[in-house]
Amino acid sequence: MSFQDHFSARAIQYAVARPSYPASLSARLAALCDRRDLAWDCGTGSGQAAVALASRFDRVIATDASETQIANAEPHKRVEYHVAPAEQSNLRSGSFDLVLVAQALHWLNHDRFYPEIRRVLKENGVFAASAYNLLRTERPIKEMIRRYSYEIVGPYWPPERLLVEQFRKIPFPFPDSETPAFEIVAEWNLEHLTGYLRSWSSTQRFIAATNRNPIDQIANDLEKAWGDPQRTKRIVWSLVLRVGVKTMSEGPTT
Repeated sequence: MSFQDHFSARAIQYAVARPSYPASLSARLAALCDRRDLAWDCGTGSGQAAVALASRFDRVIATDASETQIANAEPHKRVEYHVAPAEQSNLRSGSFDLVLVAQALHWLNHDRFYPEIRRVLKENGVFAASAYNLLRTERPIKEMIRRYSYEIVGPYWPPERLLVEQFRKIPFPFPDSETPAFEIVAEWNLEHLTGYLRSWSSTQRFIAATNRNPIDQIANDLEKAWGDPQRTKRIVWSLVLRVGVKTMSEGPTT
């Protein structure tokens, strides 16, 4: 599997529209590490997870294969951004306390990426991967988003994106540790929500294939259900977290 570049063309939109990660997630990951000197946020996109980790780690190196995504990433004094594929990071061996892949594991070549994780992690270093699927909000709006995802742009999702719905079944390089439940919570107006839908890979593939905007198919109903477009509503995503630890007893990556 080569680099799946579904977001470079909308990197600015992605940076603005994607939700931020909860402080409780970075706190949990930091608590699992023996030290908090250096973390790698792999597949960083526009840096949402990297910036969250920077509140807990001395340094964060954040990489993405997309030059455009890195160019639009959120700056932070403790985050170093680099363009690099996940499977060949060129990072120093045995130097990282934590490797995190947030909302990107489904895009990666696991057979090539997992040996890279083993190479860069310290002994007892932590590997974590997280993912979120469809949002929850007021019922009429939630049902529209569900219809949009499955019926309107459903045929345009890249095949790898389906792994988000089976995230706990994705092969993992270390034994899974038990993790608590997390949520991403945002307060968005209607423009922010539609911007989020525009950032989806399926939306972009629909537009490329048909030269039409699929959001137009729900826009009127969505506006009616929302009411005042400037009014904010609570948006929630359930966040799935998987965690494993590199130990001497671990066998070869599969």
